[in-house]
Amino acid sequence: MAKPTVHLLDYVAGNIRSLVNAIEKCGYQVEMVRSPEDVKTADVICDVSDPVELVTENLDNDLRFLPWQKIILPGVGHFGHCLSSLASAGYLPVIHEHIQAGKPFFGICVGLQAIFAGSEEAPDVSGLGLVPESLKRFSATNTKDGSRKSVPCIGWNDASTAHHGQANSTNQSFYGLTPTSKYYYVHSYFAPYKPGVLEEAGWTIATATYGDESYIGAIGRGYVFATQFHPEKSGAAGLRVLKAFLDGREWSDAVPPPTNASATAKTATTTNNLTHRIIACLDVRTNDAGDLVVTKGDQYDVREKTSDKGVRNLGKPVDMARRYYEQGADEVTFLNITSFRDCPVADLPMLEILRRTSETVFVPLTIGGGIRDTVDPGTGERVSALDVAKLYFASGADKVSIGSDAVLAAEEYWANGGKLGGKTGIETISAAYGRQAVVVSVDPKRVFVKSPGDTKHATLKTALPDKDGDEYVWYACTVRGGRETRDLDVVQLVKACEAMGAGEILLNAIDRDGQNQGYDLELIRMVKGAVEIPVIASSGAGHPKHFQEVFAETGVDAALGAGMFHRGEYTVAQVKEYLGEAGMLVRPYEEF
Repeated sequence: MAKPTVHLLDYVAGNIRSLVNAIEKCGYQVEMVRSPEDVKTADVICDVSDPVELVTENLDNDLRFLPWQKIILPGVGHFGHCLSSLASAGYLPVIHEHIQAGKPFFGICVGLQAIFAGSEEAPDVSGLGLVPESLKRFSATNTKDGSRKSVPCIGWNDASTAHHGQANSTNQSFYGLTPTSKYYYVHSYFAPYKPGVLEEAGWTIATATYGDESYIGAIGRGYVFATQFHPEKSGAAGLRVLKAFLDGREWSDAVPPPTNASATAKTATTTNNLTHRIIACLDVRTNDAGDLVVTKGDQYDVREKTSDKGVRNLGKPVDMARRYYEQGADEVTFLNITSFRDCPVADLPMLEILRRTSETVFVPLTIGGGIRDTVDPGTGERVSALDVAKLYFASGADKVSIGSDAVLAAEEYWANGGKLGGKTGIETISAAYGRQAVVVSVDPKRVFVKSPGDTKHATLKTALPDKDGDEYVWYACTVRGGRETRDLDVVQLVKACEAMGAGEILLNAIDRDGQNQGYDLELIRMVKGAVEIPVIASSGAGHPKHFQEVFAETGVDAALGAGMFHRGEYTVAQVKEYLGEAGMLVRPYEEF
């Protein structure tokens, strides 16, 4: 029997492959909508022997398939770019017709924002106007206490209908949403929640809070449903939401809480209401036999210390990524540390790694290495960093990580008096896909000086002087895998990258890499204090206590582990258990 079909509107909205994989995981097949005519002429999704009567305002709880095509509008990036793209391609009138006819519509992320009247992000661009409210930008400062929060908001948060009377009185779940589950959000603009206002107009609202700002995490009325979070990147909890929409189940019995949900969830410390995010990182390169393997080194030396000096082989990338997902990793990062200079761009080995991983891993995937302007060795044609990023997004990546090229771009930025050129990879990719799609991977190393006056760079007084007793350090940026040091400090780099449009900083530390002695807390505090965008701590984790320490002492947004996971010393689940016992909120792992 053929699977029922859902129609996915493709207007170059980022990582479509993961959404397709998630829909197929839910038992459906996908047909791409590539023109306005496709919306009008799409086949019904399935045969229904007893058609459901069209009711536009007060739906009953019939769980049968709806007898019309279901349209999903995904989106990442800029509100204005999304709506302008839809308008110029002629989609807006047919989307309006689809919704007004009472046919099922699901908006994801910017797809949710599109149903509102407008947004501060693009004041001159109108939304679909189904909801007569406008979106605003998160503040980087909490009004009540003056504390800071990162923008964009990136992480796992609630989508709670606890304020909704029907949900409480009937123990029913709205489109599969559950109060104990967490969902993956990545956005800078939000729809403020005003208690009771939209409910009076017939909308059901699920809310989230970031710092002291409460906003709409999901919204639905009739056959219209939308989520600010990404269900396809929210693990089992998100898959349940996606399947509930596809099955036409607006209300259903609530799902029992996961068995490993934190008992202290209501009182646990958070990062502005987000869970403490744990990322598993896989350094991938070819070994001497030409096979792609996960490896790990000490201060970037990935060869064994034995006589054969072969590349350290810790496992197969796809298998290990799936294992970490099943242990509860909140994100998976691949860092390609092989150049693949002789490969045609369209056949880069990491593309296949992403394609296969995204079939079974439903949390965000980041890919780093090789995202730069280049020449395709297969065709001799020039390929931009944006073109390379597009290939990775099409293969299943949610974010791309830029390393050495970010250092060179920052040097140019400061040489030009802090003016943007508009042509760097960071700028072009963030302009097309949103700043949340661009991570900058930073590889600084300590340089000791006797006093701050001995250098022009930003320094700090360290608790760990060098052998000569020098108590001040500045952090020099490096390129080429840490092999070349530049006259640029880490504060200069991250400020420049933030100005160019980076959405996150992946902060490594060459001095701590492979040492298992804990993160460089001094470095992390310095960088965290220099930028508003989220910072990911990396390098040095060897024990679960190091994760607890870095969250408690630096306020960092996420922490990354590698070697300790690869060698089987600790699992992601054990790290989360340790954090939970220490009173820190973590995302519970759930099964679909």
